[in-house]
Amino acid sequence: MITAAMRGLERSVQRRARITPDVSAIGAIAARCLVEELETWPKPGLVSHIDNGSHVDMDAGTFRRSAAAIEPHLQRLADAGARACGMGRLRIIGLEAEHAMFVATSGVNTHRGAIFGLGLLCAAAGARAGGLVDPELSLGEVVRRLWSDGILDGPVLLHSHGSAARRRFHAGGARTEAANGFPSVYRIGLPALRRVAHAVPEDTEAARVEACFALIASVEDTNLLHRGGFDGLRFAHDAARCFIDAGGVSVPGWRTRAQSIHDSFVARRLSPGGSADLLAMTLFVDAHESPCR
Repeated sequence: MITAAMRGLERSVQRRARITPDVSAIGAIAARCLVEELETWPKPGLVSHIDNGSHVDMDAGTFRRSAAAIEPHLQRLADAGARACGMGRLRIIGLEAEHAMFVATSGVNTHRGAIFGLGLLCAAAGARAGGLVDPELSLGEVVRRLWSDGILDGPVLLHSHGSAARRRFHAGGARTEAANGFPSVYRIGLPALRRVAHAVPEDTEAARVEACFALIASVEDTNLLHRGGFDGLRFAHDAARCFIDAGGVSVPGWRTRAQSIHDSFVARRLSPGGSADLLAMTLFVDAHESPCR
């Protein structure tokens, strides 16, 4: 005879199976999200499968090679998370991933920000799949609880564009975002993505475009600060916010309006790379966290 307690246990097991993937699949899911980010268009100023955006040193092929090169390292980060490794070990794997990226791209920085943020989320997914944390915790909360101190206390890349922008403009940047559990993903990217995905389930690209614009409209993107200063950041915020406030991808002609904004970013050489990284992270979180949790 099946008791109520047994049925409750069965539902709990089924729910955990639905939200906790096999550890060995995490790296492949992360790499797929990087490719999905690349294959989203129009994205203001960013490289896609359509054009190079505001970049002259990279194209879609560069990003594909980079994603393939870092996939094994993203999996290693997931495995390390499942083994309860500390931030020191995660940082070593991340540096090895960066080296693989630079080898694959002939020295072009395509995914350094994604290696950091998405890599931490992979480690969190590994910790959750390995049973080290409550399976009901969000991946962002896992990152915050397990590694926030190590994230903030780690060494600073003195010669990166993001670090230079953070020092010059006193911006929070990727470290603060990660240490706080990726609030931009959970409060901005994910709601925008799911809102459109629910309304227009057959157009997954439109949902990704909406999430991208929503992130650009709100995030203090150090890539934009590096290229355009406060004026460039303000221009990007205003342009993306106007797109969202006018109905985003929910109104006819949205793709033409989005392309026009893309062209305006290219004319100003603006590239919101931090928002692109957050879009990939949003896709990863969405793949791991069912809305019905």
